[in-house]
Amino acid sequence: MIAMLKNSCRVALKELKHWIVPEKANTPLAVFPASAGILSEPLGVVLIISAWNYPFLLSLDPLVGAIAAGNAMVLKPSEIAPATSSLLAKLVMKYLDNSSIRVIEGSVAETSALLEQKWDKIFYTGNGRVARIVMTAAAKHLTPVLLELGGKSPVVIDAGINIQVATRRIIAGKWGCNNGQACISPDYIITTKDYASKLVDTLKIELERFYGKNPLESKGLSRIVNSNHFARLTKLLDEDKVSGKIVYGGERDKENLKIAPTILLDVPLDSLIMNEEIFGPLLPIILVNKIEESFDLINAGSKPLAAYLFTNNKKLKEHFVMSVSAGGIVINDTTVHLAVHTLPFGGVGESGMGAYHGKFSFDAFSHKKAVLYRGFAGDVAIRYPPYTPGKLRIMKALIVSGKRNIIRAVLGWGKV
Repeated sequence: MIAMLKNSCRVALKELKHWIVPEKANTPLAVFPASAGILSEPLGVVLIISAWNYPFLLSLDPLVGAIAAGNAMVLKPSEIAPATSSLLAKLVMKYLDNSSIRVIEGSVAETSALLEQKWDKIFYTGNGRVARIVMTAAAKHLTPVLLELGGKSPVVIDAGINIQVATRRIIAGKWGCNNGQACISPDYIITTKDYASKLVDTLKIELERFYGKNPLESKGLSRIVNSNHFARLTKLLDEDKVSGKIVYGGERDKENLKIAPTILLDVPLDSLIMNEEIFGPLLPIILVNKIEESFDLINAGSKPLAAYLFTNNKKLKEHFVMSVSAGGIVINDTTVHLAVHTLPFGGVGESGMGAYHGKFSFDAFSHKKAVLYRGFAGDVAIRYPPYTPGKLRIMKALIVSGKRNIIRAVLGWGKV
């Protein structure tokens, strides 16, 4: 994640000279002679509230865009990662311009106090519950918001694929990304009843290859962030209708806040685990008769931050891309779109609003100001009263545009 942050800095330093150039815009005949452009200007003073799961990246990546766009900003790191929050405060004070960038540490009281202030934009990364609080506070000042949330990101697995490569990529995106504590982590799998046993068997083999026979002792497996989240995940796993569905894993170490990679097969859709974002190492598998049924199943829920499909079927890929609404889609892999700075990263609906990364970060913290330049020539009488039928006909033709319409209006030939 540090490497991704460094790349964001490199991209901004390299491309900023291009981003700040005013964009040229075409002008209609109605304002001839004229020229127009779109000027990017700073929004002003922005508030960035970051999350705990990738505390450096999710704090400083949006900060790069805000700095590039020329804003002053206040950063509020998550109190759930107190060591990182403290380090960020020290590093920002030491290395960045304190006249325009400040870090405020604290918990709910400090965040609430910040939200009472008037900002020119608020950037929040986290969950939907807090996002609603942020939006409510922002609405009092008509402050625009950019919300990076999460949701239940599905993985659809078709038959006839390289199942070893597919499961490895799922494992990397699920357990390799902070043990499932990531906003774009695969949340659940959908596959057919006929293919499920092969998928589960391959997942077991690859998980043991990566984390050993006792994954709780593996140094490659992240712990759960705190006891509250450990208890939340335990509750999902211990629900009566779910506890009997475990086909792999399920081991827990409460003292060290570790939960082993856990696979659950044929989980009921009305279970707790299928009705909230898991944000942990539990991976339910949902069974369907035909893979095409998965699309309606996904669209029946809230729009996810990411959606993944593994298939060699070209028509299925096209159908998935066109019919599934998500913040981002990846075919035959998971989570890697996060590292592509030329793609916007953001959610839709319950998974967020707005996007950033690369130039999209610069745009997220910029106001696109429209500028029209005119001289004193070309001042025509039809613009001014009295508005005769002939003037109105020509004005309408100019607005509608098209040489044929203008000629017809000047000659008085019928309706424009």
